[in-house]
Amino acid sequence: MATRADVLAVPVPGVRVTRWSTDELYAGMKDMYAIARIEVGRSEWWCRGKVWSCGPGSLQILQPGDVHRDISRDGPGTGQCVAFSARMVEGVIGKVCVHPQLAAGDERGAAFHRLHHAVRAGADRLVLEVAVAEAIGALAAVGDAQREHTRPVRRAIELLRERLAEPVTLDDLAAHAGLDKFHLCRAFRAQVGMSPYAYLTRLRIMRAKEMLVAGVRPRDVAPQVGLYDQSQLNRHFRRIVGTTPGQYARGVHSGAVSSVAERRARGYTEPH
Repeated sequence: MATRADVLAVPVPGVRVTRWSTDELYAGMKDMYAIARIEVGRSEWWCRGKVWSCGPGSLQILQPGDVHRDISRDGPGTGQCVAFSARMVEGVIGKVCVHPQLAAGDERGAAFHRLHHAVRAGADRLVLEVAVAEAIGALAAVGDAQREHTRPVRRAIELLRERLAEPVTLDDLAAHAGLDKFHLCRAFRAQVGMSPYAYLTRLRIMRAKEMLVAGVRPRDVAPQVGLYDQSQLNRHFRRIVGTTPGQYARGVHSGAVSSVAERRARGYTEPH
């Protein structure tokens, strides 16, 4: 089966919907708030230092910066993912820390299921807008989770975000985190799901995508996101997003981003 993902057009600005089917294992870091509903199949997946088991009807709820890594899959799976930008969510309910998974019968997931049903039914714009508004509001109800990051890892993440466009050394991170660099690297990978360098690279590509969507020329992006030159930006962008910055910018503004680039751009299908 491999993987198939189709990006669905919906008449609500800022909302991205993908339907997928796969028997492969993938990993990715989210740059949007994403609510995925599993329709077929069972799997185990890792997020925030824990392993979760999901099956039909369960919801995976992730936020920008979350790393999702599949561990095992019991046969092919299918599902649907609805994603919102951080600005769209946090402008309404502020920053939240959501529970990564809700069981099929969890009442807190009712608004999310209504949204997925409306998308599947091809509902008109008003119905979808109401469903989106209710789903964003419902994120607040599942926004009382405690991040599993220890204080040193939280401080390391804060520094990476604050100095995204500047050179950062491991010694800088360790000093800010208050932990020696060897233990920090081990704790960071265990809790975040990737090394500090890989995390910073993805933060920089996330920022690059935002700048390209805003109309910044690809040749002007690299120095503003802490990358040495255009070739380094192109290399990381193609590996993570699946296309070059120029192709991504043209696709976004023409509405013709390829399905592979869109899936990777939204953090859905980045391989191990």
